[in-house]
Amino acid sequence: MLKNKTIIITGGTGTFGTNFIEYILKKKIKVKKVIIFSRDEFKQTEMQNRFANNKFLNLRYFIGDIRDKDRLRMALEDVDIILHAAAIKHVPIAEYNPFEAIKTNVLGVQNLIEVALEKNIEKFISLSTDKAAAPVNLYGATKLCADKLVTSSQNIKGKKKTIFSVVRYGNVFGSRGSVVPKFIKDNKSVSELKITDLSMTRFSLSINKAIEVVMWAIKNSVGGEILIPKIPSYKLIDLAKAINPKVKLKIIGIRQGEKVHEEMITSMDSHNCYSFKEYFAILEKSNKKSINLYKKKYVAKKVKPGFSYNSFTNKTYLTIKEIKKELKEFSKKKVMI
Repeated sequence: MLKNKTIIITGGTGTFGTNFIEYILKKKIKVKKVIIFSRDEFKQTEMQNRFANNKFLNLRYFIGDIRDKDRLRMALEDVDIILHAAAIKHVPIAEYNPFEAIKTNVLGVQNLIEVALEKNIEKFISLSTDKAAAPVNLYGATKLCADKLVTSSQNIKGKKKTIFSVVRYGNVFGSRGSVVPKFIKDNKSVSELKITDLSMTRFSLSINKAIEVVMWAIKNSVGGEILIPKIPSYKLIDLAKAINPKVKLKIIGIRQGEKVHEEMITSMDSHNCYSFKEYFAILEKSNKKSINLYKKKYVAKKVKPGFSYNSFTNKTYLTIKEIKKELKEFSKKKVMI
């Protein structure tokens, strides 16, 4: 599905972009070109040094910002697939800099969509977050807006061939901004770990699983859907115990814009949500073509009214032993954070 394709990854120097390149190299996929599009030249230099010896991969690095439409027009020339990962993602930073978050996470996505339609791009996959479901902070609200922009573009594209889809998943284990590297660091430097709430839960998936989900979307998405993988949850207290079973915990209370439990599908979403194999798909009622395709091709069945996909009520939880295994993999892989 990627052979001889030109791919652009916005925010390409982040966790997803760097590990996606590793995936392509490992699988020896003969892509035509991969464009790393981001605004941080230091991270781009680091990434170039990291992949310097992989001469058989046609990597290109573009300094640019999705807020800059003219630069996007240059970067998207002859591109087949857009993987959109650029965003202001840290909840406190977005709360303190709301104008900047909106300019990047909402207006930047609009720019990207408009240029994708101009260039008649083959596929547009936008990476979302569990925080976009029933958002309680600005980051989540901007990502919900972005999700709506992308999925609704399927209805306004006219005769353009572009397929617009969203992939929504929980915290990538050890990714930038996640609690895992913070707990590991604090365990080495302080006598106690700060936890906001003892009952707090989070969704979790490995970076490899996140890439698998995106690859599935590249190959199979039909347009207008929000694709959600069925993944496990974990308790933050179990994460702390997995890092250090004897560690002391300090309860500091819920922070501004933070949820005790995350959800990726709200009860209101249930009216448009379908379940199949390893995924859920939220499909608008007006998009009957996509609904029929999912029903026929993937034997997708509508979930019960009122269903929600919540990290607390999730049927699958990681045990402390399984979390330790994830921590070991994280340490071995040295995910860029």
